[in-house]
Amino acid sequence: MPTSPDPRYFLAFQARTRGWPGNLLTLVCGALVTLSLAPFGVWPLGIVAACLLRALLEDQARSVVLWRSWLFGIGLFSSGTSWIYVSIQEHGHASVMLASFLVVLFCLGLALLFNLTAGIFYSLVNTRTPRANWLLFPAYIVLGEWFKTWLITGFPWIFIGYAHLETPLAGWAPIGGVLAISFIAALTGSVLFEWLSGRGRRLPLMTALVAALWVGGWLAQRIDWVEPAGEPVQVAMIQPDIPQSIKWQPGAFNRIIQTYLDMSADLWGTELLIWPEAAIPRLHESATPLLEQLDKKAGQSGSTLITGIPYRDPGADGHSKLYNSVLALGAGSGVYFKQHLVPFGEYVPLENLLRGLIGFFDLPMSSFSWGPADQVPLMAGEWSLAPFVCYEVVYPAMVANDAQRADFILNISNDSWFGRSIGPPQHFEIARMRALENGRYLIRGTNNGISGIVDHRGRILVTAPQFTRTTIRGEAVPMRGHTLYGRTGNTPLIVGLCLLFLCSLLWCRRKR
Repeated sequence: MPTSPDPRYFLAFQARTRGWPGNLLTLVCGALVTLSLAPFGVWPLGIVAACLLRALLEDQARSVVLWRSWLFGIGLFSSGTSWIYVSIQEHGHASVMLASFLVVLFCLGLALLFNLTAGIFYSLVNTRTPRANWLLFPAYIVLGEWFKTWLITGFPWIFIGYAHLETPLAGWAPIGGVLAISFIAALTGSVLFEWLSGRGRRLPLMTALVAALWVGGWLAQRIDWVEPAGEPVQVAMIQPDIPQSIKWQPGAFNRIIQTYLDMSADLWGTELLIWPEAAIPRLHESATPLLEQLDKKAGQSGSTLITGIPYRDPGADGHSKLYNSVLALGAGSGVYFKQHLVPFGEYVPLENLLRGLIGFFDLPMSSFSWGPADQVPLMAGEWSLAPFVCYEVVYPAMVANDAQRADFILNISNDSWFGRSIGPPQHFEIARMRALENGRYLIRGTNNGISGIVDHRGRILVTAPQFTRTTIRGEAVPMRGHTLYGRTGNTPLIVGLCLLFLCSLLWCRRKR
C-alpha cells in the first residue's frame, strides 16, 4: 500500500502561505507554466504549478480563491505574453513607461476575464466538497483555458497542455484536443498535492487513474486516425526577413517584390510555393499587373503560388471593407479573408476614442474587417488547404472545423511584431498542436520565422532559423479521415466538466 508524507508538513506550508506570502507564490505559479512551454520546454513545471496552486486555493474562503485566481492569471500572462511589449514599444513607438503601463493593463484585464471567471466556479465548491477537489481543481484549470478560446473574441494562448507535445500525453490530442491534455496535466498536479498533504484514503485510486491516463496517452500515440490520400506534395516557402519598419513604406514596394521574385526564381515548378502574410504590401486592386504576372508565371510552371495581400471589397451597399487575405494563383484558386483579427494590430477597439493618441493606435493596416465564417478552402491543384492567418491558428475549435474539410493546414504569418521574444516559439508550438489534433500536415510560412512543415503527428519535418533570409523546401502528405477531436471539438469535455461542477453543487445542497 502506498504511503503519504506526514500531513503536518502541508499544514505548516498552509500556515506560512497565509496572506501576501501565498499571494506572491500564486504569481510565481503562473510564471512556472510559462517556463513549461516553448522556448523553455521544462514541461514538469506545469504540473508543479498545478500542485502549488491547488495547495494555495485549498480550503480557502471564497474571496481568497477569487483573489488568487486573478493573481495566478496575472503571473501567467505577464510572463507568457511579455512579447506584447515588443509590439507596443518597438513597433508602436510608445515610450518605455507607456508601453510598460499598457502591458500591465493588458495582463490585468486578461487575468480578470479568464482566470477570475474560472475562479468563480471553483469558489462555489472549494470548501463545500473537499473530497471532490482533486477532480474539480483540474476542471477549474480547463474551464479557465476554455474561456480563453471564445470570451470577448478569445485569446487562446499559454495553455498547460501545449507543453506536452513530446510527452505521452500527446496521444490524447487527437481524442480531446489540447484542453484534454491540460486536464490530465492539472489532474496529475492535483493528485501530487493529495500525496503531499497526506490524504491517503483514496490515493491508490487516484494514482491508478493518473497512471492509466499517462499510459493511455502513450498507447493512443500508436493509433492511426488518418491515412495518406495521395503522394507527397512538393512545398517551398520564402522567408524573406523583411524589416517591419520598411514593409509599408511606399518607396520600398518594388524592392520588396523584387526580393520575393529573386528568391522564388529557382522554385517555380514546385507544386506549392508559399509567400507569407501580407507578402505583397499593396491593395489587391492596386497590384493587378503584378498579380497577373505571378498568376501566369505560376500557371506556366505548374505551381500554385499562395500569398498574403490586403484585399478591398467595394461592397454591394457602397461601403467598402478591407480584409487581410490569402490568395491562390497559378494552378490553384481561391481567396480567404481573415476571420480573427489582432486587436490594435489589425483593428482598434473604441477606434473613435483611441485613434491619434499614440502611434500604437495608428499602426499601418489596422483597419481590417472580419472575414465571414465557413469560407471554402483554398485549392492547390487537386488538393485543398485550410488557411489561417497569423494567430488564427491558436483557435482550436476554428481550426478543427476547417481542417476536417481540407487535405492540409496552411498558416501564414508575420511574427516580426514579436521581435526576438518568446512569442514566435510559443506560436509555432501552438501551431504544431493543431496538426496533431486534426491529423493534418501543417505548412507554415512566415516573414522571419518560425517557418516549417509539421507532419500529422505534430513532428517537425523541416524548419529554418529565425531572422534569416532563406528558402525552405520539403514535402507534405495529403491526409484523409478524421480524428475524434476533429469530429467533436471541445464539446464532450466541456459538457462533462460542467456536469461535474453541477453535480458537486447539487451534492452541496443535499448535504445542507
